[in-house]
Amino acid sequence: GMMKWQRCYDCGQDFHGAVDVALGWAFWKTYLGRPEADGRRCEALGNLGNALKGPRPEEALPVLQASLALVRRFWHDDENVLSAQQSLANGLSVVGRTDEALVLRREVYDRRVALFGVSHKNTIEAGVNLSISLNLLQLYDEAITLLRDQLLPVARRLLGADHEYTLNLHHNLANALRDDPRCIRDNLRLKWRGVEATVFYPNTGDDLLEAETIMQ
Repeated sequence: GMMKWQRCYDCGQDFHGAVDVALGWAFWKTYLGRPEADGRRCEALGNLGNALKGPRPEEALPVLQASLALVRRFWHDDENVLSAQQSLANGLSVVGRTDEALVLRREVYDRRVALFGVSHKNTIEAGVNLSISLNLLQLYDEAITLLRDQLLPVARRLLGADHEYTLNLHHNLANALRDDPRCIRDNLRLKWRGVEATVFYPNTGDDLLEAETIMQ
């Protein structure tokens, strides 16, 4: 299946770097001759774009754009379209087109909230990406509200304190609090210490809760 192009069977880790790119091209060339509406061909195109995104982001963009257009044309399943949108948004963010990435990430997050509600892993993942764009564009108030009031309570309950997405949300909240110039320095220091404790010591988040209460 598709996983053989993405993950090592021996160690279970995802391919990366030059190996990922080489396998991305091999996957695409394997299914290139199939009809445009073939599902495996579409998967291969999206996989190639994601493989190129890290080492060759400018080359990845037209591939990711073509992948999104293909999905929209032949597959109307919301989650397929949203996944392709998210991949394109990630590619745009890598090359510094942050405004465009934010537009797509808002669309993905809002649509996943409409489809699944906030208490869903896919929605939380979209929220992680949205909060990154908000921080990059210095929209700290929105980022803090999204992370602290909407996503983190749900992620802690649904996924657990030590899940990757929960830790990413804590990290993004810490960045927003650190960079927001309106935060009072003493409260910021307390908040940062609490977030840092939660990131590295997931079961000791009392400082974070206390700090959040102070800033409300």
